[in-house]
Amino acid sequence: MIKSILVPTDFSTQAESALKVAAQIAKKNEAKIYLLNILEMPVHLSDLMSSGSSGPGPEALFFMKQTHKKFEEVLEQEYLKDLEVIETVSFEGILDGIMDASKKNNVDMIIMGSHGSSGFEELFIGSNAEKVVRTSKQPVLVIKEDCDIFDVKDFVYATNFDDEDKPCLLAAYEFANSIEANLHLVRINTANGFKTTNETEEKMNNMVSSLPIDNYTLNIYNDITVEKGILNFAHSLDAGIIGISTHGRKGISHFINGSLGEDVVNHAKRPVITFKI
Repeated sequence: MIKSILVPTDFSTQAESALKVAAQIAKKNEAKIYLLNILEMPVHLSDLMSSGSSGPGPEALFFMKQTHKKFEEVLEQEYLKDLEVIETVSFEGILDGIMDASKKNNVDMIIMGSHGSSGFEELFIGSNAEKVVRTSKQPVLVIKEDCDIFDVKDFVYATNFDDEDKPCLLAAYEFANSIEANLHLVRINTANGFKTTNETEEKMNNMVSSLPIDNYTLNIYNDITVEKGILNFAHSLDAGIIGISTHGRKGISHFINGSLGEDVVNHAKRPVITFKI
């Protein structure tokens, strides 16, 4: 059950799209929203604020007042009417601020906007959404485009139906119920990881029969790569959202092996939700 949602914001168009989605999910689940702004100040002011050694000076107060004014403007939006939205500010870096706010407020999920990234930008810099996906223990829903109406009818969740994915599959099922969407479970078949239909169907049925789930479809989709298969299968259904589990690899392991979850987040135009294994 979703009771609290963290929405990081820089007051951009992408962040507002994420907040609109969060508002619609919050209304369906009677959840509250923590709206987090990472207050980026000059280094000497940031160090002063984070150390807590003394009260904020005039410059820091100016930045804080400007941020509070932006919060007030956001909270006046009609789509947030009758929702509990809690203003919160962090003086840490973006990733640390989001992770600390998530833990401190015991949120059930994070919803954030993203520009996405590609090519050299993706390889050397990456996006903030990608870093959060790699790190967060909570599900992360990434919104790419404006979602004035988050009316998802079909939710595609990609899985190999391995035992380690059981908790994530169950979480995906619960999320599908929370947004009143049809759940489509899919195993992507590629040349490198080929499984016969009989073998795959047996594995699928063994997995789902051990879980307390219903109202789902089981699918096998063939493609060149797993990532392309997920994106193409979602397109074939005109699915409103894609779900996938992630190991959240870090450091040299991430560089060598990459992460399917992060790749899908970067390249999908549809909203993507990730669940940490």
